[in-house]
Amino acid sequence: MRTDIRTRSLRLSIVAAVSVAAMVVPAGGAVAAPDDPDGEAAVTESLQDVKSLPSQWWWDESGPDTRRARALLRQMTLDEKVDMLHGEQNNFYGFYNGPIERLGIPALTMADGPAGVRIANPGVNDQEATQLPAPIALAATWDTALAEQYGQVAGDEAFRTGHNVLLSPAVDIARVAQAGRAFEALGEDPLLSGTIAAAEIRGIQSHPVVADIKHYNVYTQEVNRLSGGNAVVDERALQEIYTRPYAIGVEEGRPGSAMCAFNKVNGVFACESDELLNRILKEQLGFEGWVMSDYGATHSTVQAILGGLDQEMPGNTTPQTGPGTCFFCGPLLDAVRAGQVPVSRIDDAVLRILRPMFALGLFDNPPVISALPEAEHGAFARQVAERAMVLLKNEASALPLSGSVGSIAVIGADADTVVAGGGSSLVKPTYTVSPLDGIRARAGAGVLVRHVAGADPVTSASLIGGPDPIPSDYLTDGAGAPGLRAEYFSEPEFAGTVLADRTEPYAAINAGFFVFPGFNSQSPHFPTQTRDMGPSIRWTGALTAPVDGTYELAVTTIGRADVYLDDALVLSADQDGVLATVTAAVPLTAGVAHDLRVEYNNPGVTGTDAGAVFQLGWTPPDGVVAPQAQAAADLARSSQAAVVVVRDYSTEGGDKPDLDLPNGQAELIREVAAANPRTVVVLATGGAVQTSDWEGGVPAIIHSWFGGQEQGNALAGILFGDVNPSGRLPITLPVDEDSTPVSTPEQYSGIGLDQQFTEGIYVGYRGYEEFGIAPQYPFGHGLSYTTYDYRNLRTAPAANGALQVRVAVRNTGAVAGTETVQVYVGNLPTRQVQSAPKVLAGWATVTLQPGERRQVTVALSPESVSYWDVDRDRWRTPRGDIPVFVGSSSADVRLTGTVRVGGGRR
Repeated sequence: MRTDIRTRSLRLSIVAAVSVAAMVVPAGGAVAAPDDPDGEAAVTESLQDVKSLPSQWWWDESGPDTRRARALLRQMTLDEKVDMLHGEQNNFYGFYNGPIERLGIPALTMADGPAGVRIANPGVNDQEATQLPAPIALAATWDTALAEQYGQVAGDEAFRTGHNVLLSPAVDIARVAQAGRAFEALGEDPLLSGTIAAAEIRGIQSHPVVADIKHYNVYTQEVNRLSGGNAVVDERALQEIYTRPYAIGVEEGRPGSAMCAFNKVNGVFACESDELLNRILKEQLGFEGWVMSDYGATHSTVQAILGGLDQEMPGNTTPQTGPGTCFFCGPLLDAVRAGQVPVSRIDDAVLRILRPMFALGLFDNPPVISALPEAEHGAFARQVAERAMVLLKNEASALPLSGSVGSIAVIGADADTVVAGGGSSLVKPTYTVSPLDGIRARAGAGVLVRHVAGADPVTSASLIGGPDPIPSDYLTDGAGAPGLRAEYFSEPEFAGTVLADRTEPYAAINAGFFVFPGFNSQSPHFPTQTRDMGPSIRWTGALTAPVDGTYELAVTTIGRADVYLDDALVLSADQDGVLATVTAAVPLTAGVAHDLRVEYNNPGVTGTDAGAVFQLGWTPPDGVVAPQAQAAADLARSSQAAVVVVRDYSTEGGDKPDLDLPNGQAELIREVAAANPRTVVVLATGGAVQTSDWEGGVPAIIHSWFGGQEQGNALAGILFGDVNPSGRLPITLPVDEDSTPVSTPEQYSGIGLDQQFTEGIYVGYRGYEEFGIAPQYPFGHGLSYTTYDYRNLRTAPAANGALQVRVAVRNTGAVAGTETVQVYVGNLPTRQVQSAPKVLAGWATVTLQPGERRQVTVALSPESVSYWDVDRDRWRTPRGDIPVFVGSSSADVRLTGTVRVGGGRR
């Protein structure tokens, strides 16, 4: 058994305290509250509540493997122990810790892996693996069985490609709608995130591969992520919102490793925080694996090792030592020999690594590079993508497309490609099926399917902000082709080697972290930009205005830039180290071509995420519609249906500046919808986008997320009704970025380096409810091609005494479908603390044939009817009645009742 059972005993004590007097009362019923002089039932620990868990899952309960690890530890020298506590630079792996051959300790060969295996070794399968739908898409399935399969596929491919550690899953809470890495994690709710993550961990570790839960803790934005960004958060929010998914992941998944985050929490770096790592993760949650740092996230030696960090990964830079700093190499040996760090702490860290290595099979089953079952895993990627797609809107039965549709316009600059998130989670797919490919294949030879781009391709420049780039429609290079000639120089002031001389659709570059090889998820229709393309750039060509009027030219940049029309300087910016937009009003005459020259010099901004930043945009007179959008509208007008595929650029390293669709895609949708009343918009985006400014004339909207390499076939299945959509939103879609619970500058992106989490526990749908903010689409929302009837809300205790809600659900439509029955609880019956008006307490999915009715049982999480008592440092369950809401989203409540909780101390 585990020596530290606090987490499981604590959780089960809550179950017991909740279930003693738990019952559901129909809405309007009256039940007297039991007497309790304190008004609450305290939660305490009980050794008797430890549950029996399958030994094949729980590596941390394996006595033989613990003994093997301890025996090996006794043979290690201090140098060998410290050698295990730091990674080395190895371009064949995401992270790497070399072998100790004398003792037969294998290397830790790690791969980035939230959306499949990112293979860094060019000698392995041409670096190709199955590009799974993004984790946010997996969360949209609300399906734990599918999540476990997702982990099994990822773990299998990790093992087959030479890896024994997979850096996945991420459970960072989607607090901020613009968050660049929201697609890598599992949404805004702790229960949903933790439950899906735990299932995925079990799947990964069903192979001889260690899973890594990350990024611990309170990592919610990319702004200032490497410069000491500090999350200022209260204890209740820290425990109830941000730590809870880790608690569930540790308890129900038992990951062998965890990764601490870049940011600070309450003034202390997450990778050296005694409170976060020792007191919460290891003691409170009972985590028995090892904690590794993110790449470059270690900032000290003694404080980090004593604070609970077990393994430093490379990439650290300090002002004193520069890049390549290793805190856990020589400095750690020196600290031990000087008595600053006890050997017992070194032994603890090493044992935390060795135990999962033994118990999960890394010693006995080294990875063997072998062929991937590409067809089988591709089919699974399609299955996840189909389950994940959320039908947001479907007016006048616009979907599914009927068999009589004879022509379809497929519109979008990347409708003929697959769209994925950027950064370390980007997977090079084994093959791809684009939306255009999928629609053409499904429609068959008898249906005319035509494609136009409708807008310019999207790159990381969309993260810069400011007005959209001047479209290629109004630009011509020297040869008369759309776009501008772009010359990239290796030195400032347009000197040195010409790195590239080519035509690009528009003048923009965002060449920091985003353009690392293998990290860039830009449209393939824009020539690839690289990190060395930055010292100086010159764009030249002609600008032709579509109508007479005043145009506001805009330069958004970190750097020095000059814009010339007909050799006259019309706009100049000098933004050394500070991103800003500078504008100039310029009168232009329709049809007159003006020589355009743009000159940019990068000020030499350095750092992991740094690089050239420049964009030339404009705001034209009202009523201007780009010719590409007009061409798309014309095609839509001559087609019986139109499918518009739009995208954003979501990535590690940068947040989105707003929730608008970049590069004029909102105007594109409006033009197409006006031309064809049967327009379907497909959101191939990483998370939340604004739909309120264009969806009025659109009858059908599908959120397809980043749907993996089979996204085209999956989309076609939904469009034609072969698959009934069953995805549910794991995030709230706001009206716009100013209409969320974290819309003040103090909250996001912060003042200075401090991000004030003043919303407390009111994150996501909790905050929308509490603050009376109307969302565009609520958490849990998702439509179907059928309908469901809910009846007979009841409860019954489970075998372990936990609370269960039962409800009868019937498919009242004409096609089979899968419904996600969601149970929320309301305000807690206590005056001691404030609580959220709705909290997800549990859910269950049920697949029903037309007319079929089934009893659905939903087990409720005990923490959902509890709160974190900051005075006692534990969960506490109030005594009394709590509202219960059952329905198909946080806003679509079908049945209501009351649950009574509390009833004694254990």
